[in-house]
Amino acid sequence: MNLAFQHVTKKYGRKLAVKNVSFSLSPGKIYGLLGPNGSGKSTTLKMLAGLAFPTSGSVKIGDRTVSRNMLLQTAYLTEHDMFTGRVTVGDMLLFYHSQFPDFQLEKARELLTEMNLSTEQKIKELSKGSRGRLKIVLALSRKASVILLDEPFSGLDPAVRESIVNSLVSYIDFNRQIVVIATHEIDEVETLLDEVIVFAGGEIAEQRNVEEIREQEGMSVLQWFKTIMQAYEEKGGI
Repeated sequence: MNLAFQHVTKKYGRKLAVKNVSFSLSPGKIYGLLGPNGSGKSTTLKMLAGLAFPTSGSVKIGDRTVSRNMLLQTAYLTEHDMFTGRVTVGDMLLFYHSQFPDFQLEKARELLTEMNLSTEQKIKELSKGSRGRLKIVLALSRKASVILLDEPFSGLDPAVRESIVNSLVSYIDFNRQIVVIATHEIDEVETLLDEVIVFAGGEIAEQRNVEEIREQEGMSVLQWFKTIMQAYEEKGGI
Protein backbone atom coordinates (compact mmCIF):
# COMPACT_ATOMS: atom_id res chain seq x y z
CA MET A 1 0.00 0.00 0.00
CA ASN A 2 1.56 3.27 -1.13
CA LEU A 3 1.94 6.52 0.81
CA ALA A 4 1.44 9.60 -1.34
CA PHE A 5 1.95 13.34 -0.98
CA GLN A 6 -0.21 15.21 -3.50
CA HIS A 7 0.61 18.92 -3.97
CA VAL A 8 1.15 19.37 -0.23
CA THR A 9 1.79 22.81 1.25
CA LYS A 10 2.24 23.32 4.99
CA LYS A 11 2.32 26.68 6.76
CA TYR A 12 2.88 27.51 10.42
CA GLY A 13 1.25 30.91 10.66
CA ARG A 14 3.00 32.92 7.97
CA LYS A 15 5.99 30.60 7.82
CA LEU A 16 6.04 28.28 4.81
CA ALA A 17 7.51 24.91 5.84
CA VAL A 18 6.64 22.79 2.78
CA LYS A 19 5.64 24.10 -0.64
CA ASN A 20 3.66 22.13 -3.24
CA VAL A 21 5.40 18.80 -2.60
CA SER A 22 4.37 15.60 -4.39
CA PHE A 23 5.90 12.11 -4.16
CA SER A 24 4.89 8.47 -3.64
CA LEU A 25 6.44 5.83 -1.36
CA SER A 26 5.98 2.07 -1.73
CA PRO A 27 6.84 -0.99 0.41
CA GLY A 28 10.12 -2.80 -0.11
CA LYS A 29 12.27 0.32 -0.19
CA ILE A 30 14.23 2.48 2.23
CA TYR A 31 13.86 6.16 1.39
CA GLY A 32 16.22 8.91 2.46
CA LEU A 33 14.93 12.45 3.01
CA LEU A 34 18.00 14.64 2.67
CA GLY A 35 18.47 18.35 3.16
CA PRO A 36 19.80 21.04 5.49
CA ASN A 37 18.07 22.02 8.73
CA GLY A 38 14.80 23.84 8.06
CA SER A 39 14.42 22.35 4.59
CA GLY A 40 11.11 20.60 5.34
CA LYS A 41 12.25 17.06 6.18
CA SER A 42 10.86 16.86 9.72
CA THR A 43 7.59 18.55 8.79
CA THR A 44 7.17 16.02 6.00
CA LEU A 45 7.74 13.12 8.42
CA LYS A 46 5.17 14.54 10.83
CA MET A 47 2.59 14.73 8.05
CA LEU A 48 3.37 11.15 6.99
CA ALA A 49 2.78 10.10 10.60
CA GLY A 50 -0.48 12.01 10.97
CA LEU A 51 1.02 14.33 13.60
CA ALA A 52 0.65 17.40 11.38
CA PHE A 53 -1.74 18.13 8.53
CA PRO A 54 -1.36 19.95 5.22
CA THR A 55 -2.53 23.51 4.79
CA SER A 56 -3.43 22.41 1.27
CA GLY A 57 -3.05 19.23 -0.76
CA SER A 58 -3.40 15.70 0.64
CA VAL A 59 -1.41 12.92 2.30
CA LYS A 60 -2.84 9.47 1.62
CA ILE A 61 -2.12 5.85 2.44
CA GLY A 62 -3.77 3.84 -0.29
CA ASP A 63 -7.05 5.63 -0.93
CA ARG A 64 -7.44 6.93 2.65
CA THR A 65 -6.40 10.36 3.88
CA VAL A 66 -3.83 10.16 6.67
CA SER A 67 -5.26 11.04 10.10
CA ARG A 68 -4.11 10.68 13.70
CA ASN A 69 -5.19 7.03 13.48
CA MET A 70 -2.13 6.62 11.27
CA LEU A 71 -0.10 6.39 14.48
CA LEU A 72 -1.41 2.84 14.89
CA GLN A 73 0.23 1.94 11.58
CA THR A 74 3.32 4.10 11.96
CA ALA A 75 6.45 3.75 14.08
CA TYR A 76 7.76 7.29 14.39
CA LEU A 77 11.16 8.06 15.89
CA THR A 78 11.48 11.75 16.69
CA GLU A 79 14.87 13.46 16.87
CA HIS A 80 13.82 15.01 20.20
CA ASP A 81 14.25 13.33 23.57
CA MET A 82 10.87 11.87 24.53
CA PHE A 83 11.61 10.19 27.87
CA THR A 84 10.64 11.54 31.28
CA GLY A 85 10.26 10.28 34.83
CA ARG A 86 12.08 7.54 36.72
CA VAL A 87 10.98 4.53 34.70
CA THR A 88 13.32 1.75 33.60
CA VAL A 89 13.99 0.53 30.09
CA GLY A 90 11.82 -2.51 30.88
CA ASP A 91 8.96 -0.25 32.00
CA MET A 92 9.14 1.61 28.69
CA LEU A 93 8.93 -1.65 26.74
CA LEU A 94 5.84 -2.68 28.71
CA PHE A 95 4.28 0.76 28.16
CA TYR A 96 4.75 0.50 24.40
CA HIS A 97 3.34 -3.03 24.48
CA SER A 98 0.22 -1.70 26.21
CA GLN A 99 -0.22 1.16 23.73
CA PHE A 100 0.55 -0.50 20.40
CA PRO A 101 -0.99 -3.90 19.52
CA ASP A 102 1.82 -4.53 17.03
CA PHE A 103 4.64 -4.05 19.55
CA GLN A 104 6.73 -7.24 19.83
CA LEU A 105 8.26 -7.71 23.27
CA GLU A 106 10.58 -10.56 22.26
CA LYS A 107 11.91 -8.60 19.32
CA ALA A 108 12.43 -5.60 21.61
CA ARG A 109 14.45 -7.72 24.04
CA GLU A 110 16.60 -9.05 21.21
CA LEU A 111 17.27 -5.51 20.04
CA LEU A 112 18.12 -4.39 23.57
CA THR A 113 20.88 -6.99 23.64
CA GLU A 114 22.20 -5.80 20.27
CA MET A 115 22.17 -2.20 21.51
CA ASN A 116 23.90 -3.10 24.81
CA LEU A 117 20.93 -2.02 26.90
CA SER A 118 19.32 -3.71 29.91
CA THR A 119 15.69 -3.73 31.04
CA GLU A 120 16.93 -2.84 34.55
CA GLN A 121 18.54 0.45 33.54
CA LYS A 122 16.82 3.66 34.62
CA ILE A 123 16.17 5.89 31.65
CA LYS A 124 17.07 9.09 33.52
CA GLU A 125 20.57 7.65 34.05
CA LEU A 126 21.18 6.77 30.39
CA SER A 127 23.55 8.80 28.25
CA LYS A 128 22.22 10.65 25.21
CA GLY A 129 23.60 7.89 22.98
CA SER A 130 21.91 5.16 25.03
CA ARG A 131 18.60 7.01 24.94
CA GLY A 132 18.99 7.23 21.18
CA ARG A 133 19.55 3.48 20.99
CA LEU A 134 16.44 2.90 23.08
CA LYS A 135 14.36 4.99 20.68
CA ILE A 136 15.62 2.80 17.83
CA VAL A 137 14.59 -0.34 19.76
CA LEU A 138 11.08 1.01 20.37
CA ALA A 139 10.60 1.95 16.70
CA LEU A 140 11.93 -1.27 15.18
CA SER A 141 10.04 -3.51 17.60
CA ARG A 142 6.71 -2.64 16.02
CA LYS A 143 5.19 -4.44 13.02
CA ALA A 144 4.02 -1.08 11.70
CA SER A 145 3.55 -0.75 7.96
CA VAL A 146 5.45 2.57 7.99
CA ILE A 147 8.68 3.28 9.89
CA LEU A 148 9.72 6.93 10.08
CA LEU A 149 13.14 7.78 11.53
CA ASP A 150 14.02 11.43 12.10
CA GLU A 151 17.80 11.88 12.54
CA PRO A 152 18.25 8.40 14.09
CA PHE A 153 22.02 8.82 14.46
CA SER A 154 21.98 12.11 16.38
CA GLY A 155 24.41 11.93 19.30
CA LEU A 156 25.59 8.39 18.55
CA ASP A 157 29.23 7.37 18.13
CA PRO A 158 30.36 5.66 14.88
CA ALA A 159 30.40 2.11 16.30
CA VAL A 160 26.82 2.45 17.51
CA ARG A 161 25.74 3.89 14.17
CA GLU A 162 27.14 0.84 12.40
CA SER A 163 25.22 -1.44 14.78
CA ILE A 164 21.99 0.44 14.08
CA VAL A 165 22.50 0.22 10.32
CA ASN A 166 22.92 -3.56 10.65
CA SER A 167 19.80 -3.76 12.83
CA LEU A 168 17.74 -1.86 10.27
CA VAL A 169 18.61 -4.39 7.58
CA SER A 170 17.98 -7.37 9.86
CA TYR A 171 14.70 -6.30 11.43
CA ILE A 172 12.77 -4.67 8.58
CA ASP A 173 10.13 -6.64 6.68
CA PHE A 174 10.81 -5.45 3.15
CA ASN A 175 7.72 -7.21 1.79
CA ARG A 176 5.31 -4.96 3.66
CA GLN A 177 7.08 -2.05 5.34
CA ILE A 178 7.88 1.43 4.06
CA VAL A 179 10.97 2.91 5.73
CA VAL A 180 11.80 6.62 5.61
CA ILE A 181 14.97 8.08 7.15
CA ALA A 182 15.38 11.84 7.43
CA THR A 183 19.05 12.58 8.04
CA HIS A 184 22.06 14.71 7.28
CA GLU A 185 24.34 11.76 8.16
CA ILE A 186 24.35 10.62 4.53
CA ASP A 187 27.55 8.58 4.73
CA GLU A 188 26.05 6.42 7.48
CA VAL A 189 22.91 5.39 5.59
CA GLU A 190 24.01 5.44 1.96
CA THR A 191 24.40 1.67 1.80
CA LEU A 192 20.83 1.25 3.08
CA LEU A 193 19.01 3.62 0.76
CA ASP A 194 17.10 2.66 -2.36
CA GLU A 195 15.81 6.11 -3.23
CA VAL A 196 16.57 9.65 -2.06
CA ILE A 197 14.45 12.80 -1.97
CA VAL A 198 16.35 16.06 -1.53
CA PHE A 199 14.55 18.92 0.23
CA ALA A 200 15.66 22.55 -0.03
CA GLY A 201 13.67 25.57 1.06
CA GLY A 202 10.55 23.48 1.67
CA GLU A 203 10.55 22.08 -1.88
CA ILE A 204 11.81 18.90 -3.52
CA ALA A 205 15.03 19.80 -5.31
CA GLU A 206 15.57 16.27 -6.68
CA GLN A 207 14.38 12.67 -6.34
CA ARG A 208 16.50 9.80 -7.64
CA ASN A 209 17.13 6.08 -7.39
CA VAL A 210 20.42 5.46 -5.57
CA GLU A 211 21.75 2.94 -8.09
CA GLU A 212 21.03 5.41 -10.90
CA ILE A 213 23.09 8.04 -9.10
CA ARG A 214 26.07 5.68 -8.84
CA GLU A 215 25.80 4.27 -12.37
CA GLN A 216 24.74 7.35 -14.34
CA GLU A 217 26.46 10.10 -12.36
CA GLY A 218 29.48 8.13 -11.15
CA MET A 219 29.09 9.63 -7.68
CA SER A 220 28.30 8.59 -4.15
CA VAL A 221 25.00 9.85 -2.78
CA LEU A 222 26.88 12.37 -0.61
CA GLN A 223 28.82 13.74 -3.60
CA TRP A 224 25.64 13.94 -5.67
CA PHE A 225 23.78 15.65 -2.82
CA LYS A 226 26.47 18.32 -2.58
CA THR A 227 26.17 19.07 -6.31
CA ILE A 228 22.39 19.38 -6.02
CA MET A 229 22.66 21.78 -3.08
CA GLN A 230 25.34 23.84 -4.82
CA ALA A 231 23.14 24.19 -7.92
CA TYR A 232 20.21 25.19 -5.72
CA GLU A 233 22.30 27.85 -3.97
CA GLU A 234 23.51 29.23 -7.31
CA LYS A 235 19.90 29.67 -8.37
CA GLY A 236 19.33 31.74 -5.24
CA GLY A 237 17.18 29.09 -3.60
CA ILE A 238 18.85 29.20 -0.20
